[in-house]
Amino acid sequence: MKWIDVPPVWLLGFAVLAWCQARFLPLGLEFSGGTIGAFVGFLSGVLIGGGIVLMLLAVTELRRQKTTLHPHGQPSQLVQSGIFKRSRNPIYLGDCLLLLGLILRFDAVLSLALLPIFVWVLERRFILPEENRLRRQFRADWARYEQKTRRWL
Repeated sequence: MKWIDVPPVWLLGFAVLAWCQARFLPLGLEFSGGTIGAFVGFLSGVLIGGGIVLMLLAVTELRRQKTTLHPHGQPSQLVQSGIFKRSRNPIYLGDCLLLLGLILRFDAVLSLALLPIFVWVLERRFILPEENRLRRQFRADWARYEQKTRRWL
């Protein structure tokens, strides 16, 4: 069952909730139409694209360093290069940008409330356990990295 408890599955679940809200419970709240609709369409594309680029940069760096991608896996290295110089969690940040972009693309205004819930799930289910594993395994290196690099941005 651990293959189900991974961020992409959670992201898919939240995206499906947003799509369902837009499709079946719009309540007349929408971004579409006119200049605002065009701006929201552009912004959603930028967010989706930015999220994908962040994830690709992070995956490339993890592969280059030959360490695990799996959030429950045991890392072989503490990656501090590439995009990981800017954010300790670029893949999760990419997930959040992707979800926000999809919410805007679906015109699911009510689903904007899902974003902080999604961030909370990511932190509790993945980020905190990963950080604890890294803290135990890499001790002083982790302490220095944690001090100089923010969790999100």
